[in-house]
Amino acid sequence: MLDVREVHKAYRLGGRTVQALRGATLSIAEPGFYAIMGRSGSGKSTLLHLLGALDRPDAGTITIDGESLHDMGERRATLYRRRRIGIVFQQYNLIPTLTARENVELPGLLAGEPADAIAARARALLDRLQLQGRHEHRPDALSGGEQQRVAIARALLFEPALLLADEPTGNLDSSTSEHLWTLLAELAGERRMMVVMVTHEPAAAIHCRRIFVLQDGAIRDTIDTEGLDAGGVAARYQQSVRAA
Repeated sequence: MLDVREVHKAYRLGGRTVQALRGATLSIAEPGFYAIMGRSGSGKSTLLHLLGALDRPDAGTITIDGESLHDMGERRATLYRRRRIGIVFQQYNLIPTLTARENVELPGLLAGEPADAIAARARALLDRLQLQGRHEHRPDALSGGEQQRVAIARALLFEPALLLADEPTGNLDSSTSEHLWTLLAELAGERRMMVVMVTHEPAAAIHCRRIFVLQDGAIRDTIDTEGLDAGGVAARYQQSVRAA
């Protein structure tokens, strides 16, 4: 379903060139919950943006369900991203003047979908994410965890094959974070979709079936989490980083 081959990406920062990705390669063949784990500056968010068709690689290929993202034009990439990829960021990015339901509905209405069908889908998603009774609340009346669940519901509106999450619990407390990681794992199983989360936290990564260790712009190792707790993930991660 997801194949990344020898992807390179550089940026100009001030008067110098920063090599964010240096031949990153990974492959995921089955739906499930996966993590890309690395330190700040390792290229995690850059890779996630490329997977989300928000940017293009300088070299290499990215293929999702047979679709080549790396050579898509801007308009095609926008349409593909809207229909096939859901993205959840650390910042919730909700429109403050809209209710939870209206925030979820908005991408569908902008795409010209029938309003009644979009409203029904939004309500069902909000209920599944345990936001019954919160449909008509604006973001400032919702907790951080509730706002992030609204953002997830919005990302799921078109039933994407791939859901990307960029440090989705960075603004949440540990208890709320734990609930959200469990929810993402459940959604991956229920909807038979691929969820790829960028994180630096072993406590988050332990909820994933496999961890791709990203260091200095390349995938250096993979960690299967079966039989590991957060401490075990942290130890394996450190081994991977030291060996790289």
